[in-house]
Amino acid sequence: MLNMKPNRKSEAGFTLVEIAIVMVIIGLLIGGILKGQAMIQNAKVKRVVKQADELRAAVMTFYDKYGVYPGDENLVPVPSGGGDNEGNGNGQITGSEVFEVYNDLGLAGLISGSYNGTSDLPSHAFGGPVRLQWLDPGPGTAKHYFRFDNLPAEVCLEIDTKYDDGVWNTGSIAGSVPYNNGTTVPRLYSLF
Repeated sequence: MLNMKPNRKSEAGFTLVEIAIVMVIIGLLIGGILKGQAMIQNAKVKRVVKQADELRAAVMTFYDKYGVYPGDENLVPVPSGGGDNEGNGNGQITGSEVFEVYNDLGLAGLISGSYNGTSDLPSHAFGGPVRLQWLDPGPGTAKHYFRFDNLPAEVCLEIDTKYDDGVWNTGSIAGSVPYNNGTTVPRLYSLF
């Protein structure tokens, strides 16, 4: 008698269900990574804003205690401990006084870190320097501003929209150039 059954060899492979499960797992991993990156970005943006608030509080504490702005002070015993350069006392933080701000704040114990008063500046969460200085980012608006250098345009837009008018060249927060996605804004100004 002849065997009429076809001889089937075992076929190896993945079923559609198995492939679908793998695709779902990969999608969840990618989604988790993207969400994690967004959370890190949001934390950095909040850190930039918080850094400005902390520095503002330190400067105002210094001003309340000594009656002059850090960096601009021209009183030898201010702050105590020495090791600082004197400003011109005109009420405007300009020129090399920009670097002395952080040295004075550090010597007064109002911020952490060590600054030499001639070239050191703190960095923001995206790596650029932070300055406090008297400047005029728009015609006729000369005041003390925080200047954040080299922030991503998306970050500048988020900060400007959340805390001001969202327009790059108006208000108390302004950029040096428009906030175009994928670019870096050389300077973001935030009114002191």
